[in-house]
Amino acid sequence: MTEQTYVVLEDRGVLALTGDDARSFLQGLISNDINKVTPTHAIHAALLTPQGKYLHDFFIAETADGTLLLDGERARLDDLAKRLKLYKLRAKVTIEDQSEQWRVAALPGGAGADILGSDAGAAQAKDGGVLFVDPRLTALGARAILPADSAEATLSGLGLTTGDRTAYDLLRLGLGVPDGSRDMVVDKSILLESGFDELNGVDWKKGCYMGQELTARTKYRGLIKKRLLPVEIEGALPEAGTPITLDGKEVGEVRSTAATGSGGRGLALIRLEHLEAGPFEAAGAKVTPRKPDWAVLQTET
Repeated sequence: MTEQTYVVLEDRGVLALTGDDARSFLQGLISNDINKVTPTHAIHAALLTPQGKYLHDFFIAETADGTLLLDGERARLDDLAKRLKLYKLRAKVTIEDQSEQWRVAALPGGAGADILGSDAGAAQAKDGGVLFVDPRLTALGARAILPADSAEATLSGLGLTTGDRTAYDLLRLGLGVPDGSRDMVVDKSILLESGFDELNGVDWKKGCYMGQELTARTKYRGLIKKRLLPVEIEGALPEAGTPITLDGKEVGEVRSTAATGSGGRGLALIRLEHLEAGPFEAAGAKVTPRKPDWAVLQTET
C-alpha cells in the first residue's frame, strides 16, 4: 500500500471574506462562479486586469460558519487584498489577511480520493477548517485549509505522514498544472494559454466579470497560439524565463522546474505551431514538451 502524505505549503496564505455582500462582490470580479462555492464544494478562479491579463489565481472554500477562504500566493497576498479593496466601494464585505491563523496543505495523489472521493472540488468541514479535492485536476489530490495551531495534528489524525515538497512539485509539473506567478506572468499571461478552461478555472455561463470580454473572445475566435505545457529536461535545469529555441529560433520560454536526477521536469510556454518539431534547447539543456491528457490544444479538432 502506498504511503499517504501531506505537504504544508508555506508559500500559501489565506484571505478571509465575510459580510452580506461577500459573494456578490466576488462574483463581479473573478473568472469562476462564486455560487458554486458551498461547504461541500470549492473552486479555483482568477482575478484579471480589465484587459483580461492574469493578476492572481486562488482557491475559494467555505467554512462551516459561512466565511469564504481564499488560498493564494502568500508573498503576493497583500497585493491581492489591495486590488480587491479597490473595488469594495460600499459593499458590505470585510477582507482580512488571516495567513497566520491558517495553514494550507496539499494531500497529493490518492490521499485526497481516499478521504473525499474523486469529484473535483468536493469539500467537507474538518476541525474548524476545510478539506477539498483539488478543483483543477483530481490527479493532484486534495488540499486543506486548517487552523494553524492544529493543522498537523488533524492531518496526522487522518493517517497521513509528512511528505516532500519537491515530490509534490514533480507531480504537478508532470501533470502540466501551473502554479500561480511561477508559471504565469503577471499583467501578461492569459487564462486560456495557461489551461484554465480545461482545469475548471473559468465559468462560461456566469456573466460579466473583470477581463471577461477578452477571455471569451480568445476562446470563441480560436486565438490561442501558445500553451503552457509540461516538459522533460535533460541537462542542467534552465532558470525561469530562459528562452527555448529550435535551430536558433525562439519558440518558447521556461517557467517553473524541479530536478529529477540528471535532469528534471518543468512547465514551458510553447508556440503551438512548433510543438511537433521538438525536442528543443534551453541554455544547453534538451527540452521535450508533452501534451497532458486533459489538455485540448488549438491545433486539435
